[in-house]
Amino acid sequence: MNKRIAVFASGRGSNLSAIIEAVKNKKIRADLSLLVSDNPQAGAIEKAKAAGVRVALVERKDFGSKEDFEKKIIEHLEENKIDLIVLAGFMRMFSPALVERFKFMIINIHPALLPSFKGSHAIKDAFDYGAKVTGVTVHFVDELMDHGPIILQEAVAVAETDTPETLEEKIHKVEHRLYPEAIELFVEGRLKVEGRKVSIR
Repeated sequence: MNKRIAVFASGRGSNLSAIIEAVKNKKIRADLSLLVSDNPQAGAIEKAKAAGVRVALVERKDFGSKEDFEKKIIEHLEENKIDLIVLAGFMRMFSPALVERFKFMIINIHPALLPSFKGSHAIKDAFDYGAKVTGVTVHFVDELMDHGPIILQEAVAVAETDTPETLEEKIHKVEHRLYPEAIELFVEGRLKVEGRKVSIR
């Protein structure tokens, strides 16, 4: 039986589009079963609907506490028998309790070579810092921000002619190829985590 994936997105969903395409082309041999979004304006919602993916809109403002908000998310994950949570521009940190519950079942993509340039402005931060090389990291999620064990990384050179916009474009191209690759490694059961190291079998 195919593994079942949930993608979490708060924004336009460009990585979601790459994942939808990879599932369609059998580069990811799994079922894209659910999109979870906390933003009713997210472009990802329309993309998911167009691809026939079930959507769960869970807005933080509708819940008195983070715990209740996450409880609702967990309900959706359990109802849909999700095996892997894929964060694709989901702009919220999970509580340690949720991370522990889905240990090594949550992955994230970050537009820099972690541990450098953590946070939500990584491309601009690397550009402003004058980095000659930045890149993309896919990692398991733990209770700290942009911190869990690294699955895949790929470097992206920063050219002297680059602007923040052209650099972002280059990084997104790598993301859209690297994320499906990492997801398929998980689906195939080829990732083994020991401490901070992830080996590919």
